[in-house]
Amino acid sequence: MAFPDDDEKMKGCRPKLFGTKDKKVMKRADYQSCSAVKSGPSSSKSQSSSPFRTLTGGLLFGIVATLPHSIDVLEVFAEVRSIRLSHLLGHSSSITKTELFRIFVSTWNVGGNTPTAELNLDDFLPADDNSDIYVLGFQEIVPLNAGNVLVVEDNEPAARWLALINRTLNKPVDSNADIFQHKPSSSLDSTSSLSSSNLDASFSSRSRTASGSSAIFQKSSLKSIRKPYMPTQRKLLKLCNCSVEMTRKSYKDACFGCPQAYANETDSSEDDTDDRSNDPCGYIVDGMNSADSASRDQLKYNLISCKRMVGIFITVWAKKELVHHIGHVRTSCVGRGIMGYLGNKGCISVSMTVHQTSFCFICSHLASGEKEGDELRRNLDVLEILRLTQFQRICRAGRRIPEKILDHDRVIWLGDLNYRISLSYEDTKKLLTENNWDALFEKDQLNIERKSGRVFKGWSEEKIYFAPTYKYSSNSDSYAGETATSKKKRRTPAWCDRILWHGDGIVQLSYFRGESKFSDHRPVCGTFIVGVEIQESRSKRRSSNTNIRIGAEELLPTSSGT
Repeated sequence: MAFPDDDEKMKGCRPKLFGTKDKKVMKRADYQSCSAVKSGPSSSKSQSSSPFRTLTGGLLFGIVATLPHSIDVLEVFAEVRSIRLSHLLGHSSSITKTELFRIFVSTWNVGGNTPTAELNLDDFLPADDNSDIYVLGFQEIVPLNAGNVLVVEDNEPAARWLALINRTLNKPVDSNADIFQHKPSSSLDSTSSLSSSNLDASFSSRSRTASGSSAIFQKSSLKSIRKPYMPTQRKLLKLCNCSVEMTRKSYKDACFGCPQAYANETDSSEDDTDDRSNDPCGYIVDGMNSADSASRDQLKYNLISCKRMVGIFITVWAKKELVHHIGHVRTSCVGRGIMGYLGNKGCISVSMTVHQTSFCFICSHLASGEKEGDELRRNLDVLEILRLTQFQRICRAGRRIPEKILDHDRVIWLGDLNYRISLSYEDTKKLLTENNWDALFEKDQLNIERKSGRVFKGWSEEKIYFAPTYKYSSNSDSYAGETATSKKKRRTPAWCDRILWHGDGIVQLSYFRGESKFSDHRPVCGTFIVGVEIQESRSKRRSSNTNIRIGAEELLPTSSGT
């Protein structure tokens, strides 16, 4: 039985279902119900703001219309009035608990070098870490020349890094272990065990096509390249994942009712529309065609977000079973390079929620230089990044979804921060030979600036027990200063590559560097345990209004005549 609309409610004020002896009772009930209908628009603020008023009004009229003659209307209303509205709407109380998740973070300035399939990522991404979330940031994935900064972005390096990361995360650790919890398809197995020669052949074939007059590769946007690694329902990552049990003033405030929850990001590169029309060659990455959704469904880790700004590149991956608990995924870019706003320096920030906890990951490349006073330029970069980073508002939930970096519950900042050691090359080298990390760290610019309160106030960094990560000679374990032909080209070793964090509920388990000789920087990695709030309902929620109405009728007094 459908609920009557407003006009029908008004007609319901004069029902003819009762006998003469019940007129007095009927008039009394009619007066109360008509007053409730007529006073709707002009009722008090507390009444009009209640989302239950209209629903319960219709519910009562629907119940009265089906009553037998022998039932006293006032008795019925007394019974219905005793029903808890929370039971009618299934808006039961909920409990919040905290669960621990493992996050692996790594940053690497790759010096403009393009990787080949033979590159081993173990020094950047340990295959056996088995974290829940991976945050992997790069700097200088392309040379920072005028062409890459001012003209057009070449997405081939980003495609190569994505393919290599996917191959590392999603390959079986043990051929006898059922890491996918079911037998993988032949296409996935071939993807995981793809030989280096085939991977390089795919890249080189595409590169040859791009070098032609049509330059097809440059038409391939990052969104088409990343598609094979993302969840099949990747659009859901941008939507609100707030629990419907969350306290709210009205249904209009619920996240699922907010039209902005379905809005695309302002950056067109984050659009989820299929752009294969711009990719006529059907680019195959790591043996996987972009249309092969079956393989995507069987990946152990899915790509949650990736974004590039000139040489800065960040990717976030998560275990497949965690993906449907991730929402509000947004990105924001701040350029701090040439003229103070171009993208050769700056940051990319990723904001997202895991269950009920908000996270922000910042991958940055700050101002370079080891002259006295250059550290102040880096301080300014940090302050401007914190000031200018703004995430799009996508829902109006009972809790506020963060729009600024420091509004998030857990924040991790990674990248080439470029802070140097305020010592001469000779003094630095002497302490290096002694492995005297404490004495070196006392002269570390970032350490000095943080202690003075000029930058990263309130942030934390784990103690450093590894050698400076910059600058090394090409394909060598020697610092560049040892082989430089002139003092002008010599660079004092420094801890340029760092990971810091902000917020409660974060514990850092490890802080170390990798030893890959691929770049003049060494990668820096960190492992974190983070607390995540999870909201659980205490009772089962009703599925529809029909079920609610039936549940209420079951509580009405029974009649011998029925």
